[in-house]
Amino acid sequence: MKLRYIFCAGLLAISASSQAAETLCQQKEQNIKHEIDMARKHDNQRRVNGLERALTEVQANCSDSQLHAAHQERIKAQQDKVAERERELKEEQDDAKDQKKIAKRQQKLDEARQELTTLQAEPY
Repeated sequence: MKLRYIFCAGLLAISASSQAAETLCQQKEQNIKHEIDMARKHDNQRRVNGLERALTEVQANCSDSQLHAAHQERIKAQQDKVAERERELKEEQDDAKDQKKIAKRQQKLDEARQELTTLQAEPY
């Protein structure tokens, strides 16, 4: 009897880990399918057509390594943008003439940092 419970618990653990180990391509495919459903609900046929093309592309050409590499490129580009915004803010602070410009540069830096944080949290 105990063996049966251990076996059932093991099966549950395996099924849970296999669901959690869904590949990035599968996640992307599921997200696109969800977007298609939402576009259909809102009678947006142009969006449905575009998403169906995207789904076909993902199904035909997607690989987790490509998604990961592209994601890392986007993160690097955003990090570069944050660094540029930091330089711009520092230059403006060094001039220390116009507080409005400094505030504007700070706002742009904050937005770039928020975009980077959001991008880093995304799986692909």
